[in-house]
Amino acid sequence: MFVCPLCNGLQTIVVHCPTCNGEMNEQGRVVDFLDDYSPYLDDEGLKLVDGDQNSTEEHECIHLYQCSQCNEDRHVPIHELHR
Repeated sequence: MFVCPLCNGLQTIVVHCPTCNGEMNEQGRVVDFLDDYSPYLDDEGLKLVDGDQNSTEEHECIHLYQCSQCNEDRHVPIHELHR
C-alpha cells in the first residue's frame, strides 16, 4: 500500500514559483478539482485521469500549487511512501 505524505499530513513540501521565485501554496490533489464527487472516488482509479498516465506505476500523487505573488499554477508530482 502506498500513501501520499502530503494528503496524510506526514510532510510539508515547499515549492518555489518558476516565474517569480515566490513561495507557492499547496491547494490539494489535482483530481479533487475534476468534479464535485472526485474527493470521494477511489484513489487508484482517479490517478488514471490526473494527466500523468504513469502515476499509478510510479506511485505519485499530483498536487496543485499556486503562487501567492503572481498566481502561477503548477502541477507537482509527490512521491508516495510505501506503508
